[in-house]
Amino acid sequence: MMLTITRLDIDDANLLIKGARDKANEIGIPMCIAVTDESGNLISFERMNGGKTHSISIAQDKAFTAGAARKATHEYNAANVPGSLAFGIHTECGGRISSVGGGIPVVIDEEFVGGIGASSGTPQQDMEVAQAGIDYFLTNR
Repeated sequence: MMLTITRLDIDDANLLIKGARDKANEIGIPMCIAVTDESGNLISFERMNGGKTHSISIAQDKAFTAGAARKATHEYNAANVPGSLAFGIHTECGGRISSVGGGIPVVIDEEFVGGIGASSGTPQQDMEVAQAGIDYFLTNR
């Protein structure tokens, strides 16, 4: 039996980035925004003018985590504390697992199809921008 996989394509990724970019402009924080498929592989990336240099890789790692692990990065943050069995998760996969808010899985009809990651603001701002990308995508796809 073969698997059938539903994943985001470049047009989907562009919608996600547009929604995130619009929110970033609204709050006045230039962002780095990444979109991955359900395996965590990069589909599209945008560094807005003024997006922080170090946020290039951070946004991609947030999207990787959300897409491949199928879990929002802020959920890892809550579990990644000393004494927790998940403490140290951020060191896995060559350090690519992010536990900083701003990476959110993209889900359609209860199926994980990718991830979006935003970075350059506070974790809360990054989460708002990533969620705005998802909301825009779901409304306009």
